Amino acid sequence: MEKTTISAETKKSKFPYWLQLALIFFLGWVFMYATRNILSASMVEIGDEFKLTGVQLGLLNTLFYLAYTLSQIPSGIIADKIGLKVVLVFGFVFYGIFTGLTGIAASFTILLIMRILVGIGQGTYYGPQYALSSLNVPKKNRGVGNAIINSGMAFGTSLGLIGGGFITSKLGWRYNFYIFAIPVFLIALLFQFVIRKNKASEQERPADHFENAEEAHAEHKGDRRNIIAIFIIVFCSFFGFFFIQSWLPYYLQVERGIAPENTGFVSSLVAWSSIPGALLWAHLSDRLKTRKPFMIGLLFFAVISTLGAVLLENFPLLIVSLILYGLTGKLGLEPILVSAIADNAPSTNPGTLFSTFNSIGVSASILAPIIGGFLQDKTHSLQGTFYLAAGLAFVGLLVALFIYREKKSDAQVSVA
Repeated sequence: MEKTTISAETKKSKFPYWLQLALIFFLGWVFMYATRNILSASMVEIGDEFKLTGVQLGLLNTLFYLAYTLSQIPSGIIADKIGLKVVLVFGFVFYGIFTGLTGIAASFTILLIMRILVGIGQGTYYGPQYALSSLNVPKKNRGVGNAIINSGMAFGTSLGLIGGGFITSKLGWRYNFYIFAIPVFLIALLFQFVIRKNKASEQERPADHFENAEEAHAEHKGDRRNIIAIFIIVFCSFFGFFFIQSWLPYYLQVERGIAPENTGFVSSLVAWSSIPGALLWAHLSDRLKTRKPFMIGLLFFAVISTLGAVLLENFPLLIVSLILYGLTGKLGLEPILVSAIADNAPSTNPGTLFSTFNSIGVSASILAPIIGGFLQDKTHSLQGTFYLAAGLAFVGLLVALFIYREKKSDAQVSVA
């Protein structure tokens, strides 16, 4: 396989390969998140049709994320062995099929099975996708590249909440799954024709250069500590996001008295506000060549905004809190964390590493929906789960302050 450096390729093309990847991966996340959030937009209607409790509604998302999490590491290992592109294309086709079939579910049990199968398919995406982007995006553009990719999550969240709410009100909740399955197959075709076929193991980053073995050992030990710290932070950050993603429309409608036709728009403010925030934080972290201060600052304001969603009774202030959470919560923070993982990652098996990173983060999503449903049933309120989410974000803040250490080395990346 002919190899070329990132810098050589970017000079030759006004639309370099890394940017092509960033854009198609952006689209991948748009429809990954859209197909998740059409469920959130339909929860009241699904609950009424199948006569479900809060725990049962939460179980729809919990089992989805359980399957999503458990398929992460195996799919990353397989992708490192047989090729990143193969796993991406297969996974998208698989989850597209069962997204469409969700619309024909005639019972709650079948609905649960469909959610599990969709979760398995979606679980094949994160590790191979970020392995490809980390290997192909120049380090000087790494934060911005990850922010472009991650902004698809925000667009998808808004598309799922607003589009899903509209389709549900006009055609019924089942048509959400029929309609949103179609673009999933189109994205799979884009992956097939744009992504270059390769294995992660065939792409090597030059090793860091050290003066002696002791320096190399100390640096690699620091890398491992940083990776563990990032794993803790991502769990703490993801819990609040996936709780909000699963339950915010319900919370706004039931506890805040917002009209059903408006909950999708209000909920989508979290996603829309995250786009400029993620791009700005990522650009600044690339330019300043630092990640830690952004982790600390974003986690601090995520704590404040999560508490504000409960404590601020004034509706305009609630909107401000949701926008602030969008700017500083999971969607704003994740590009920084992904870049930090890439900064500290070894050159081998990147698919496995990124799959592990995401499976740890998304393990919080297994707990968040069901905990929210449990507390809703027991206390008739979701406020306790907001407090729990804020507490976990504070734990992540402490880890960023006292455990994570900025990586000093600045190795260049190469692409095949």
